[in-house]
Amino acid sequence: MATGLLKGLGVTFKEMLKPKVTTKYPDEPYPFPNRLRGIQKLYVDKCIVCNQCVNICPTQCITLKGKPHPDPEKKGRKVLESFEINFEICILCDLCTEVCPTEAIVMTSNVELAAYSRDELYKDMQWLDENDTNVREVNHP
Repeated sequence: MATGLLKGLGVTFKEMLKPKVTTKYPDEPYPFPNRLRGIQKLYVDKCIVCNQCVNICPTQCITLKGKPHPDPEKKGRKVLESFEINFEICILCDLCTEVCPTEAIVMTSNVELAAYSRDELYKDMQWLDENDTNVREVNHP
């Protein structure tokens, strides 16, 4: 029994002498991996209202509405009227960004979405457009 205690104390003392690996969050941001799937950013002017992001979403957390383009020369095209994501049920799976033909929605490395109320987790088109913190570069082959 004494050897087990001494062995345990030896491990503890070794760990005490090693350098600390913690960060001083939020003063020092934690370096996330490049392919981290964070909160989405929406480029409103790129969206063609194709509904592919809505159709592929496994949790059905995206709602999207479009209206006909006001310019008579662009008849048959649509303009984005509203775009909302419910981050209460969004699993950040990246499927909505992969299927978007115009890359109107992209993932960021921003993961800070804490809120005091569930109602604050419903994000609209304006909030998603302004979410430009740590936008991930889109690499084409």
